[in-house]
Amino acid sequence: MHKTENVELTVLCLIHQRDKYLLQNRIKDDWKGLTLPGGHIEKNESIIDAVIREMKEETGLVIQNPKLCGIKQFPIENGRYIVFLFHTDEFFGEVASSEEGEMIWVKKSELSKMNIVDDLPALLQVMQDDNLTEFQYVIENDKWNVVIK
Repeated sequence: MHKTENVELTVLCLIHQRDKYLLQNRIKDDWKGLTLPGGHIEKNESIIDAVIREMKEETGLVIQNPKLCGIKQFPIENGRYIVFLFHTDEFFGEVASSEEGEMIWVKKSELSKMNIVDDLPALLQVMQDDNLTEFQYVIENDKWNVVIK
């Protein structure tokens, strides 16, 4: 029995200001809807450098002082997909969209009326509640269930 497994390392970041979140209207078929911007950590790249780079690439913004606020994980073939969750309200530059999707400022109060990805409310809960740190998908009877800790 192996004690280690293959992993893919990624980052997501909640960029926020006052009563708004910066969300990406993702266009890829595998995960359509409004979600948080993010992407893969490159080989030998620090996790902090990765989130700063990914936010620049996907939002046009240079973020500062990103705070680690949780981890999301789910099983993949032969391993695990791990997402380091960050948030920040410190940034500069102009919002720009990318090939991943259009960037949109959304009022917190409007989220329930928007076409968001299924797990965004639970993910935001983990990211904003100091008593929570982990969002995990667990597969039981071929069904993906969310476990929050």
